[in-house]
Amino acid sequence: MGADELVVVGAINVDLVVAAPRLPGPGETVVGPGVERYGGGKGANAAVAAARAGARVHLIAAIGDDDTGDTALAELRHDHVTTDHVVRLAGTPTGVALIVVDPDGENQIAVGAGANAALTAAHVRAAVGALVPRAGCVLVSTEIPGDAIEAAVRTATDAGVPCVLNPAPVVPAVERLLGFGPIVTPNRTELFDLVDGAASDTARAARRIGERTGAPVIVTLGGDGALVVPVDGPPSMVPAHAVQVRDTTGAGDTFNGVLAAAIASGRPLAEAVDDAMAAAALSVGAIGARAGMPDAAAIATFRH
Repeated sequence: MGADELVVVGAINVDLVVAAPRLPGPGETVVGPGVERYGGGKGANAAVAAARAGARVHLIAAIGDDDTGDTALAELRHDHVTTDHVVRLAGTPTGVALIVVDPDGENQIAVGAGANAALTAAHVRAAVGALVPRAGCVLVSTEIPGDAIEAAVRTATDAGVPCVLNPAPVVPAVERLLGFGPIVTPNRTELFDLVDGAASDTARAARRIGERTGAPVIVTLGGDGALVVPVDGPPSMVPAHAVQVRDTTGAGDTFNGVLAAAIASGRPLAEAVDDAMAAAALSVGAIGARAGMPDAAAIATFRH
């Protein structure tokens, strides 16, 4: 394994997607023409995005011993994600996400965690420990148990390897881990959850997080772009690209995967963010979290 490889720790799901005329309200049923099945899970999605962008990626995760797990592994391997550290759990289903998408590409998501909820800290600690000595970055997302998240972040940062922590969703472990210095990448809602409403605007809230991590904070703002708050110096806005949106599912995962891949390769943070923004913009042009994820050539062409 080379020093520029990426380790991803997170969830593997199967996404069941209904394209509906609108998102349902409380107690409301909406009907779409059918249901489509796609690979999903924040860890798996980010791993695929990074691999398509040219990184050599190792995924640490858990699946069930069911047919769904077989398919999920095959899809990951097809995208050249190394799955040697994906554990199969007997008698446990692979995670499933139920997603409704409206004509503007907005979505609602409910997740049945399945095997993701049984990923152990011991497995994560051993796997990250085996991979991290020559890794360029470790990316951790939070659809897994808190002690597994903690094991990943602590093992990476103890080894002096850059760690990107995507707090989606915000769970108690994130608060405990800010002092370990990860690069935190919340969206606006997650950011204000992290500061518990203790700041009046996005930049100030991000600065509060950065004061605790001693690392840059990158806030993803959907169609408004991204806010980068460095350790020293003023925040900067990176505008979003104007694209036709079909489905925003997986855009954040694409951003994080490509960002972490660029960091792993030693790219400056500004360039890493630019690549991630371009990849996320391209990703929303197709239905399904992974269908629109671009390769390195597409990202480079889009940026220029």
